[in-house]
Amino acid sequence: MNVFAALGVLALLIVIHEAGHFFAATLQGIRVSGFSIGFGPALIKRQRRGVTYALRLLPLGGFVAFPDDDEDSTIASDDPDLLKNRPIHQRALVIAAGVLANLLLAFVVLFGQAAVVGLPADPDPGVLVVGIQPGGAAERAGLQSGDLILTVNETALKAGQAGVQEIVRLVKAAPAQTLAITRERKGQAGGIELTPDDMAGQGRIGAQLQTNLNGATRPVNGPGELIGHTSTQFARLVQQTISGYGGLITDFQTTAGQVSGPVKIVEMGAQLSEQGGSGLVLFMALISVNLAVLNSLPLPLLDGGQMLLLSIEALRGRPVPERFQLAFAQSGFLLLLGLTVVLIVRDTSQLSAVQNLINR
Repeated sequence: MNVFAALGVLALLIVIHEAGHFFAATLQGIRVSGFSIGFGPALIKRQRRGVTYALRLLPLGGFVAFPDDDEDSTIASDDPDLLKNRPIHQRALVIAAGVLANLLLAFVVLFGQAAVVGLPADPDPGVLVVGIQPGGAAERAGLQSGDLILTVNETALKAGQAGVQEIVRLVKAAPAQTLAITRERKGQAGGIELTPDDMAGQGRIGAQLQTNLNGATRPVNGPGELIGHTSTQFARLVQQTISGYGGLITDFQTTAGQVSGPVKIVEMGAQLSEQGGSGLVLFMALISVNLAVLNSLPLPLLDGGQMLLLSIEALRGRPVPERFQLAFAQSGFLLLLGLTVVLIVRDTSQLSAVQNLINR
């Protein structure tokens, strides 16, 4: 059931993203010919007011179709309501609307959770391990997701972000040096030795850390605190996501191993959904922001790639040649297809390896 909940969230995020493009076009009077969730053969297809709505076989995305791309369209090529004949700023809004819709959704669900459930109570001392990079120093030392780090070299970690910042500082300052760690697992404390990897003179352990929240909540103290908390949480999520993608450029060797494919994303969503509605809300906000940032990248077939072509057109004063657009799109399709296959195979292999260890 948790897997179906995660798949449901992913489907909803795709619908919201494509709905952003769809409504940005239709509200400006731009002609739209299709709205599809997924790719491949249509499982369900309905037509209404000249628009074909479809649910397709492969649910790994979606698209909004325009008559501009249909060679068999009976609409005149000089029709002012075709997307290609609209001013650049109107086309830019249509392209950007999907990203904006996902960002808005993330903010709304974070806002709604804080308003309905309340804000997290003050965290307890210590730092919680929420993710382990395979082959990293943390895994070699025996750390696992769910472990609570209490002390580093006999220095007790404070509560909240102060504790997270302290352990990050100590790890970065100790490349290839052994740190004495006190960790708690299932209520039992024990000591381990952790030796951070030396990455360009800085220590790295390959672990995702967060504050030690105890699950308790408190009511919001007025609209100001509600808006302020949501804005801070949203901004932090966006900043961390952008930094993560930036790491693929500045530190590809370290960051590439942390990139997850569809299988791993669904697995993460299923794990978070086990925490109830709050976990599912966090998953929705996290993936929605990731989807927005990913689509902003200037790569073929992504919204950022279309915005790049539009920017070149604005600078040239005329459209980019169709043969260049076609080559750009084809290269992007092969790149994204290959990357998706590689990530699915890698995720499946990792899950199989874990299952084999469990069954021993």
